[in-house]
Amino acid sequence: MSRKQRIDLGESSREASTNKRSKCETPNNINPWTGAPYSARYLSILETRQTLPVYLFRDNLVEAVKNNQIVVVEGQTGSGKTTQIPQFILEAGFVTPGETSIACTQPRRVAATSIAQRVAEEMDVELGQEVGYTIRFEDVSDPVKTVLKYVTDGMLLREAMSDPLLKRYSCIVLDEAHERTLSTDVLMGLLMEVLPKRIPGSKYGELKVVIMSATLDAEKFQEYFHGAPLMKVPGRTHPVEVFYTSKPEANYVEAAVRTTMHIHECEGPGDILVFLTGEQEIEQACEEMREKAGAMGKDLPELVVYPLYSSLPPQQQRKIFERAPLPRVPGGPSGRKVVVSTNIAETSLTIDGIVYVVDPGFSKQKVYNPRIRVESLLVSPISRASARQRAGRAGRTRPGKCFRLYTEKSFHEDLQETTYPEILRSKMSNVVLTLKKLGIDDLVHLYVFLCGSRNLNDLFSQYLFDFFPVTSWTHLPRKL
Repeated sequence: MSRKQRIDLGESSREASTNKRSKCETPNNINPWTGAPYSARYLSILETRQTLPVYLFRDNLVEAVKNNQIVVVEGQTGSGKTTQIPQFILEAGFVTPGETSIACTQPRRVAATSIAQRVAEEMDVELGQEVGYTIRFEDVSDPVKTVLKYVTDGMLLREAMSDPLLKRYSCIVLDEAHERTLSTDVLMGLLMEVLPKRIPGSKYGELKVVIMSATLDAEKFQEYFHGAPLMKVPGRTHPVEVFYTSKPEANYVEAAVRTTMHIHECEGPGDILVFLTGEQEIEQACEEMREKAGAMGKDLPELVVYPLYSSLPPQQQRKIFERAPLPRVPGGPSGRKVVVSTNIAETSLTIDGIVYVVDPGFSKQKVYNPRIRVESLLVSPISRASARQRAGRAGRTRPGKCFRLYTEKSFHEDLQETTYPEILRSKMSNVVLTLKKLGIDDLVHLYVFLCGSRNLNDLFSQYLFDFFPVTSWTHLPRKL
């Protein structure tokens, strides 16, 4: 008999959950975290929160976390899982203030900082007190007061080196697990070692784990964690019309700029999200769009262009959430906002108002060559799963359009189904030493999940290249 569980989140559970909250969840006027009355902004944000798809499943989720040590959540982009689920767990009493807290991991620094800021506003607290974040070279949290902390997966992994049992946390939420970053994969291997030592009645109390994924590979995580229950939360999506080019584009940056200006001239109101691969391309595209928008005159609505990439200062990153410009004349069409971003806007961040998406089909990926022992960032085609995620960004507020700057034949024949996990494209010596430092000795079992049994031989060959000189291979035991 299979140990897998699937929690039914049908319409009946939605109605029961909604009715239950309407009776007992009318917010009091006093904030339990600060002791001060709630602000008017909190009440307006609360109304918005209650419209999110994940809010309907709050009671089911809390019940699943209470009854299981590990829960896998498959929530589509835009469902609100990143901001809401950690708050649900916090409000359900899984944290002892001053002793334990909740950690929610993010693969990117931009996501960790912006989401922490948003959650602090939703809880009506000051960022750095009850809600904080920790990224490389920046820790905005309080060791005593903070009860919910957003961290990059690399920082939580570094913290685990000095605290292997993660004693400071009563619940860990691994978000964006579908991206399969190196640190997230290693964290999942670490948690498999830690969870048996953090069961109810143990010295440091029970550790709860929630794995959140935005794509359909959540069942793989479910299998790895011994049949943990799987919850499916639908996203708030509208139909998206997809367009392809008739022939391949010679220069995808120029094609992206040309397509964006065509949308601005010919399409109806709505903001535009353009995906490019790196800072240099993004700044070049932004400059060209601003020049062309200025040359169009004042007959067309105003066009503002914002870049988004990881090294951008935080105050400039926050501009992408600003509203589009007002009409040039009273009663005229509203202006349009264009966000030119790396793949960070694919799943990590949700920008309201996006109706049009321009997808050149490329992103930068880390690649390691074990023969010459060199890691490099290469512009590579995205996967079909990533292309679907990008197209879905156009359907958040109303029916949208996605313009793919490649042919339909290329989409079906040239793009792979999913992106290879980062661990398959990384230098293995660093990974092995990190795992040994964390006390994980069963590397083979870990690799079978992280990489698949088919890739185990390739991975082991890379391990040999990293740790043994080529001249010493003939002296290795035949059993090895």
